[in-house]
Amino acid sequence: MKAIYQAGEDKAYETFCQLRWPETNGKAVCPHCGCCEAYTITTRRRFKCVACLKQFSVTSGTIFASRKLSFTDLLGAVAIFVNAVKGVAALQLGRDIDVSYKTAFVLCHKLREALANEARGLRLDGEVEIDGAYFGGHVRPENRKKDRKDRRLAENQTGKRRVVVALRERGGRTLTFVVKREAEGVALARQHVDAGSKVYADEASHWDELHGHFPEAGRINHSEAYSADGCNTNAVESYFSRLRRMVSGQHHHVSPRYLAQYAHEAAWKEDHRRLSNGAAFARTLGLSLASPISRAFCGYWQRSR
Repeated sequence: MKAIYQAGEDKAYETFCQLRWPETNGKAVCPHCGCCEAYTITTRRRFKCVACLKQFSVTSGTIFASRKLSFTDLLGAVAIFVNAVKGVAALQLGRDIDVSYKTAFVLCHKLREALANEARGLRLDGEVEIDGAYFGGHVRPENRKKDRKDRRLAENQTGKRRVVVALRERGGRTLTFVVKREAEGVALARQHVDAGSKVYADEASHWDELHGHFPEAGRINHSEAYSADGCNTNAVESYFSRLRRMVSGQHHHVSPRYLAQYAHEAAWKEDHRRLSNGAAFARTLGLSLASPISRAFCGYWQRSR
């Protein structure tokens, strides 16, 4: 953070150009026609394409399109977002870079969307662990014991409780999905895991169907042991540990509407936990500049979405 603001706005702008157009060493490439020749409008930090004559900026067509923040503030926000290994609350980020809660909220979700794009369409193989964890839907018990209801019954629940199903390849990537029932994870495994893979799950009965699709599926009974002869779900449990602390410790409450975005963020940070701060920062900013305009959060507070 200190280095970002000490370097100044010009250096931050140069960083954006280098990561937006690494193949041309920071030289502008028209996002409309792909032409590598453009005039530079230095007073406005914009470019004009020689071929199609359209103007564009370093953030045109990315999730940062139509940005109003300075380049140093954007870099500072990305640095804070990346360094917070268990997530950062939008309210805290807004205070750190001196912007409104609304601005910080949308910016964080755009960054989460960019991180999720890295694993889009990915398939897993080899040794894959699968498990699910429940989030949200807490029902506060009544003060007096006689007024309390059985919160296990469907009629006494909020309907907001969701399951995050995670598929984690050992030594590889993590795919996450938000569903209503953990048993839906079987269909997700068939869709995103190669047939010849060995899938590991716990003793829950709904995972019995895995054996019909993955003959070498392994099971571990957690009431007896957490690991036995290489059969365990420790990797996917490590991911859920990070996600639980993110939801309960940083954000305190996550709506089912946005749970998938937080799950993607935790998965990316868990998969890249060995990266240095600088490498993770450059990778996140590069993914953001390679991602298209967010259709979910562009104009979010204007009720355009």
